[in-house]
Amino acid sequence: MKKLFTFLLVPSAYLLMPKVVFAHCPLCVAGAAVGVTLTRWIGIDDSITGVWIAALLGSMSFWFSTWLLIKSETLRKWKYRIALKPIIYVLIFASTLWSFYKFQLIIRMSQLFGLDKLTFGMITGGILFYLIDMIKIKHCFNYQKIVISLGSMTVLSLLIYILINFYI
Repeated sequence: MKKLFTFLLVPSAYLLMPKVVFAHCPLCVAGAAVGVTLTRWIGIDDSITGVWIAALLGSMSFWFSTWLLIKSETLRKWKYRIALKPIIYVLIFASTLWSFYKFQLIIRMSQLFGLDKLTFGMITGGILFYLIDMIKIKHCFNYQKIVISLGSMTVLSLLIYILINFYI
Protein backbone atom coordinates (compact mmCIF):
# COMPACT_ATOMS: atom_id res chain seq x y z
CA MET A 1 0.00 0.00 0.00
CA LYS A 2 2.88 2.34 0.81
CA LYS A 3 4.38 1.82 -2.67
CA LEU A 4 1.05 2.60 -4.33
CA PHE A 5 0.69 5.78 -2.26
CA THR A 6 4.22 6.85 -3.22
CA PHE A 7 3.54 5.99 -6.86
CA LEU A 8 0.49 8.29 -6.89
CA LEU A 9 1.94 11.04 -4.70
CA VAL A 10 5.14 11.72 -6.68
CA PRO A 11 3.40 12.73 -9.95
CA SER A 12 0.83 14.74 -8.01
CA ALA A 13 3.55 16.62 -6.16
CA TYR A 14 5.26 17.39 -9.46
CA LEU A 15 2.05 18.85 -10.85
CA LEU A 16 1.45 20.94 -7.74
CA MET A 17 4.91 22.51 -7.80
CA PRO A 18 4.70 25.68 -9.91
CA LYS A 19 7.34 26.37 -12.51
CA VAL A 20 8.37 29.67 -14.03
CA VAL A 21 5.71 30.81 -16.49
CA PHE A 22 6.02 33.51 -19.11
CA ALA A 23 3.12 35.71 -20.24
CA HIS A 24 3.47 34.48 -23.82
CA CYS A 25 3.73 30.73 -23.40
CA PRO A 26 3.60 27.99 -26.07
CA LEU A 27 0.05 27.07 -25.07
CA CYS A 28 -1.10 30.64 -25.69
CA VAL A 29 0.63 30.61 -29.07
CA ALA A 30 -1.07 27.34 -30.04
CA GLY A 31 -4.45 28.69 -28.93
CA ALA A 32 -3.97 31.83 -30.98
CA ALA A 33 -3.00 29.74 -34.03
CA VAL A 34 -6.18 27.68 -33.74
CA GLY A 35 -8.24 30.85 -33.35
CA VAL A 36 -6.73 32.47 -36.42
CA THR A 37 -7.32 29.33 -38.48
CA LEU A 38 -10.93 29.24 -37.33
CA THR A 39 -11.56 32.88 -38.29
CA ARG A 40 -10.29 32.27 -41.79
CA TRP A 41 -12.41 29.14 -42.07
CA ILE A 42 -15.69 30.80 -41.05
CA GLY A 43 -15.16 33.88 -43.23
CA ILE A 44 -14.30 36.74 -40.87
CA ASP A 45 -12.93 39.84 -42.62
CA ASP A 46 -9.20 39.71 -43.41
CA SER A 47 -8.41 42.92 -41.51
CA ILE A 48 -9.78 41.45 -38.28
CA THR A 49 -7.99 38.17 -38.96
CA GLY A 50 -4.80 40.22 -39.45
CA VAL A 51 -5.15 41.69 -35.97
CA TRP A 52 -5.19 38.19 -34.46
CA ILE A 53 -2.36 36.99 -36.70
CA ALA A 54 -0.38 39.94 -35.31
CA ALA A 55 -1.15 38.79 -31.77
CA LEU A 56 0.03 35.28 -32.68
CA LEU A 57 3.24 36.59 -34.25
CA GLY A 58 3.84 38.97 -31.36
CA SER A 59 3.47 36.27 -28.74
CA MET A 60 5.73 33.94 -30.74
CA SER A 61 8.41 36.62 -31.06
CA PHE A 62 8.31 37.49 -27.34
CA TRP A 63 8.44 33.82 -26.44
CA PHE A 64 11.36 33.20 -28.83
CA SER A 65 13.37 36.21 -27.62
CA THR A 66 12.89 35.13 -23.98
CA TRP A 67 13.95 31.59 -24.88
CA LEU A 68 17.06 32.90 -26.68
CA LEU A 69 18.08 34.97 -23.68
CA ILE A 70 17.67 31.97 -21.37
CA LYS A 71 19.57 29.56 -23.61
CA SER A 72 22.38 31.79 -24.86
CA GLU A 73 25.06 32.97 -22.47
CA THR A 74 26.48 35.20 -25.22
CA LEU A 75 23.20 37.05 -25.73
CA ARG A 76 22.76 37.58 -22.00
CA LYS A 77 26.16 39.29 -21.88
CA TRP A 78 25.58 41.26 -25.11
CA LYS A 79 25.50 44.97 -24.32
CA TYR A 80 22.69 45.58 -26.86
CA ARG A 81 20.43 42.77 -25.61
CA ILE A 82 17.64 45.29 -25.06
CA ALA A 83 17.41 45.52 -28.86
CA LEU A 84 16.92 41.76 -29.26
CA LYS A 85 13.17 41.83 -28.60
CA PRO A 86 12.27 44.50 -31.22
CA ILE A 87 14.68 42.99 -33.77
CA ILE A 88 13.09 39.56 -33.49
CA TYR A 89 9.62 41.15 -33.50
CA VAL A 90 10.27 42.99 -36.76
CA LEU A 91 12.01 40.00 -38.38
CA ILE A 92 9.14 37.63 -37.61
CA PHE A 93 6.57 40.13 -38.93
CA ALA A 94 8.60 40.89 -42.06
CA SER A 95 9.22 37.23 -42.86
CA THR A 96 5.54 36.39 -42.36
CA LEU A 97 4.34 39.23 -44.59
CA TRP A 98 6.93 38.29 -47.21
CA SER A 99 5.77 34.67 -47.20
CA PHE A 100 2.10 35.71 -47.39
CA TYR A 101 2.83 37.75 -50.52
CA LYS A 102 5.22 35.14 -51.96
CA PHE A 103 2.69 32.32 -51.68
CA GLN A 104 -0.27 34.56 -52.59
CA LEU A 105 -2.16 34.19 -49.31
CA ILE A 106 -3.14 37.85 -49.36
CA ILE A 107 -6.24 38.57 -51.36
CA ARG A 108 -5.75 41.79 -53.29
CA MET A 109 -9.43 42.54 -53.92
CA SER A 110 -10.09 45.09 -51.22
CA GLN A 111 -7.89 47.54 -49.39
CA LEU A 112 -7.99 49.81 -46.36
CA PHE A 113 -5.97 53.01 -46.46
CA GLY A 114 -3.95 51.75 -49.44
CA LEU A 115 -2.97 48.42 -47.84
CA ASP A 116 -4.40 44.97 -48.37
CA LYS A 117 -6.85 44.18 -45.58
CA LEU A 118 -4.75 41.40 -44.06
CA THR A 119 -1.62 43.55 -44.14
CA PHE A 120 -3.50 46.48 -42.59
CA GLY A 121 -4.79 44.27 -39.77
CA MET A 122 -1.36 42.78 -39.14
CA ILE A 123 0.35 46.17 -38.99
CA THR A 124 -2.22 47.81 -36.71
CA GLY A 125 -2.46 44.72 -34.49
CA GLY A 126 1.32 44.37 -34.36
CA ILE A 127 1.85 47.98 -33.34
CA LEU A 128 -0.82 47.80 -30.64
CA PHE A 129 0.41 44.43 -29.32
CA TYR A 130 3.98 45.71 -29.01
CA LEU A 131 2.90 48.95 -27.33
CA ILE A 132 0.72 47.06 -24.83
CA ASP A 133 3.66 44.80 -24.00
CA MET A 134 5.97 47.78 -23.44
CA ILE A 135 3.61 49.54 -21.02
CA LYS A 136 4.58 49.01 -17.40
CA ILE A 137 1.36 48.36 -15.49
CA LYS A 138 1.12 47.74 -11.76
CA HIS A 139 0.41 44.07 -11.10
CA CYS A 140 -3.16 43.72 -9.81
CA PHE A 141 -4.20 40.14 -10.61
CA ASN A 142 -2.90 36.90 -12.10
CA TYR A 143 -2.67 36.70 -15.90
CA GLN A 144 -3.11 40.47 -16.08
CA LYS A 145 -0.74 40.85 -19.04
CA ILE A 146 -2.61 38.24 -21.06
CA VAL A 147 -5.99 39.77 -20.23
CA ILE A 148 -4.78 43.23 -21.25
CA SER A 149 -3.21 41.92 -24.47
CA LEU A 150 -6.28 39.95 -25.50
CA GLY A 151 -8.59 42.77 -24.43
CA SER A 152 -6.71 45.30 -26.53
CA MET A 153 -6.86 42.97 -29.57
CA THR A 154 -10.60 42.52 -29.03
CA VAL A 155 -11.19 46.29 -28.81
CA LEU A 156 -9.10 46.86 -31.95
CA SER A 157 -11.07 44.15 -33.77
CA LEU A 158 -14.34 45.81 -32.79
CA LEU A 159 -13.08 49.22 -33.92
CA ILE A 160 -12.00 47.81 -37.30
CA TYR A 161 -15.37 46.04 -37.64
CA ILE A 162 -17.20 49.31 -36.98
CA LEU A 163 -14.87 51.16 -39.39
CA ILE A 164 -15.44 48.65 -42.18
CA ASN A 165 -19.18 48.20 -41.79
CA PHE A 166 -20.30 51.73 -40.98
CA TYR A 167 -17.74 54.20 -42.33
CA ILE A 168 -16.05 52.63 -45.37
